[in-house]
Amino acid sequence: MRIHPHGSAEFVALHGRMHPALLALTHSTNMTDELTCWVYRSCRRDEMYLYLAGKDVFDPVPAALLKAMGRLELVLELTLTPERRLAREDVNLVLANLRGQGFHLQMPPRLTPDLYRGE
Repeated sequence: MRIHPHGSAEFVALHGRMHPALLALTHSTNMTDELTCWVYRSCRRDEMYLYLAGKDVFDPVPAALLKAMGRLELVLELTLTPERRLAREDVNLVLANLRGQGFHLQMPPRLTPDLYRGE
């Protein structure tokens, strides 16, 4: 079994090959600095976003996840660095997921109802 140097052996084991966009990431001279990614919004689930390591490269994303998300709309091209702050995600986790598996899923925030409890 081949092991991806910056990701998991599971992806290669499941797919039998590495997608060219992921392969390009492993040979990048800029592994620790910046990474351009593309962010897609789920039209089926509010505030659910899919970050991809390559524009329109959906091959690494499990089919069941794509089906659950429904139609995806490109909303942003973003250059990530370890220093960059993201509103709801840890940028280092996003970078690790993009480099390791080619995508990162941002789930909607958990909402807690603001109930009136009386005085």
